[in-house]
This record gives sequence, structure tokens and C-alpha cells, in this order.
Amino acid sequence: MRNPNQVLTAVIMAGGKGERFWPKSRMRCPKQFLSLTDDGETMLQKTVKRVSGLVAMEHIYIVTNAEYMQLVQEQLPEIPAGNLLAEPVPRNTAPCLALAAAVISKRCGNATMIVLPADHLIRHEGICSDVLCRAAAAAEETDSLVTIGITPTYPETGYGYIAFSRAKNLPHGVYQVDSFKEKPDIETARCYVNSGNYLWNSGMFVWKTDVFLTAVEQYLPEAFAIAMEIQSACDTPDFDAVLQKRFPDMPSISVDFGILEDAERLCTIPGSFGWDDVGSWPALKRVAKTDTNGNYRDGDIITVGTKDCVFSGREKLIAAVGLENIVVVDTADALLVCDMDAAQNIKKITEILREQGRGELL
Repeated sequence: MRNPNQVLTAVIMAGGKGERFWPKSRMRCPKQFLSLTDDGETMLQKTVKRVSGLVAMEHIYIVTNAEYMQLVQEQLPEIPAGNLLAEPVPRNTAPCLALAAAVISKRCGNATMIVLPADHLIRHEGICSDVLCRAAAAAEETDSLVTIGITPTYPETGYGYIAFSRAKNLPHGVYQVDSFKEKPDIETARCYVNSGNYLWNSGMFVWKTDVFLTAVEQYLPEAFAIAMEIQSACDTPDFDAVLQKRFPDMPSISVDFGILEDAERLCTIPGSFGWDDVGSWPALKRVAKTDTNGNYRDGDIITVGTKDCVFSGREKLIAAVGLENIVVVDTADALLVCDMDAAQNIKKITEILREQGRGELL
């Protein structure tokens, strides 16, 4: 059971570029600000809605890139302006979360902090809420850094994995993290799934702010020192200036590499609630409606003898004949045609466009 006197907060990370969803996801409006489901809600709005049943609105924080602040404000007018934290430059997830923890600690003391990426979809929201509540209780009871692991349902090569085991000193349903594994090849992924001792790394975490900041101080002392400077300026007229000046000096590193892989008090709670990180176009076949031939359709689409494809268009008709396992995405200024199995490489297109100086297409 959770401590009823412990303040529960949520931090939603909304600064990603979503480059594997090009050409629909662009720098000016990346994936988390798009609607990918029939209800019209953007992924960011869905994430806030997901946690709003657990966390009071005044304790929900959004960390995003400064250039996306207007989008956040337009999509989430109910979030207090002071809870929107704008990173002057991208610095990956460890600095992002150190910033958020420093601000929350200044305002709420040693609060419990749920961390969620803004660009995931979840099919069973109620089950997810139950898992987050259990994770919060575990974080409070054990003073551990808690990660939510997803019970794998197939050998996915696009996700990182968590190796876990039982430990006598942990509450029921809470497991010890043995190691993190990078995205595997297909044979390794099959071994992971068949063993029953691995979870997908969801990027969802729960911890107390003091526990996390202590870990930042231990493993990323430079980031901790900067976070404390920013914390001192929090809720003063100098906050924006200090943030602008000092945050760019943070090391650019993920929380997994920078802290969690070396942390001593780290545990995981397995979850099965229809989670998908919607990392690339093929994911839409898993999370959205498809026709009788397994095709995802968004726009004016006609198919003949076509199956297991993803189609996303605008005003223009997309007609497909005899296709299988193909992604076709049409926007006002770009057309993507991609083999489904190569969708993880879409990011390379954006790298080439950047090298060519074609910023208008990014």
C-alpha cells in the first residue's frame, strides 16, 4: 500500500523528434503531438489522461524542448504553466529527469515521481494504472529505483530488454534487475522470450525524488551540480535565465546508460497491459484498426490484392495493387515507400536530408 502522506507526481517526457515516423512526424510537430488513433487525441494528451486518475493535475509536469512549448500549451491548457519545463537544448533523458526531480523536490519535498514517455500507446489503461500504483508503493517501501518491464509477447528486435530474477528482500511481485540488454538480433530475442526471464524495457519508471537525485549525484555528479543550481533558482525571477545558461552544460546521456545500469537499488515490476512504444510505422498495425486483409488505412485508400500494409495519406488517393508488407505515407511535400521489415531505417532518411541541408523536409 502507498503512503497516503507521500505526494505523488508525474513527469511526462515530451521532447523527442520521432524521426522513425517521418514524413508525418516533423521537427516542428513530432510524433507525440500527433493523433494516431481514431479518437482524435494526440499521444501527449493520451499520456496525461492516463496518469490524471492517479496524480492531481497540479502535480503533473511536462518536460519538452523549448521549441515545442507552444504545442504543449495548446494541447494541454489544463496543466499549470509553471509545470511546463522547457529544455533549452536536447540533452537526453538523464538531464531531463534530473531537471524535473530538482524542481519537484524544491516544491514538494521527497515526492514520489512517475516517469512516462509521451509517445506510447496502452490498450488496457486500468491495468496500467494498477501497475503504476504498485510501482509507487514499491518505490516508497524499498527506496529503490523502479522500472516497469513489459512481459514480451513476441521476439521484438526493436526494444531493449531487462534481465530479472527473484529476490527475498523485495515485496511480492517486485523483482531484482540483473542487467539491461541492448536491442537484440532475432535469434537472441527468441532466446530472451523463451527463457521467461526477460522483459521489454518500457522506459517507464517510478522513484522518490531524493532517491533519484542521490543516484544522479553518485553517477553523474556534473549533472547533479547543475540541477542543484537550477533548483536554487526555481520559482524565482532568475529561473529562466539560470536554466538557459546552465542546462546546456549537462552531459547528454540516457538515464539507462548514465544511472540505471550501475544503480545498486534497482528493481522491476512486470506489466501486461497492451503497451506499445509505436516506434515506427508498422506499429500502427498492432495498435489501430486494420481491414480484413490486415491493412492499416488512414486517408483515401483503395487496395486490390494487397495485405499487411500501412497506408497514410492526405487529400490524394492512394491506390495499391498486389502489395504485401509495405508502408506508404503521403504528405504535402514527401512520399515514403518502405518495406515493413526495414522501417527501423527510416531515421537514415532524415540523416541524409540533414546532410543535404534540406531542413524544410525535416
